[in-house]
Amino acid sequence: MTTAFKRLKEDFTCEHCGQGVQGNGYTNHCPRCLWSKHVDVHPGDRAADCGGLMPPDSVETKAGETILIHQCQTCGHCKRNSIQAGDDYDTVIAVSQKPDT
Repeated sequence: MTTAFKRLKEDFTCEHCGQGVQGNGYTNHCPRCLWSKHVDVHPGDRAADCGGLMPPDSVETKAGETILIHQCQTCGHCKRNSIQAGDDYDTVIAVSQKPDT
């Protein structure tokens, strides 16, 4: 199995909020609610058997880049995803202000 990134331009409907999302080949979460889905083992391979929903758990900043941390509700897998230009920044702020549990 390769770990090379595979760019797949796919549109999808967010399974959390119902938003229609137009993919650009790098889209990995809903720009409205920021939820993701556990579909990849390596970016773009669609090889994960889980398929669980991944809420945005927290936000971190690294080298000036804002990163969402998603955690799968089904298996617990964590994944870091960069925020994108079209993401709802108010939602990013709300996630960043969630208390640690």
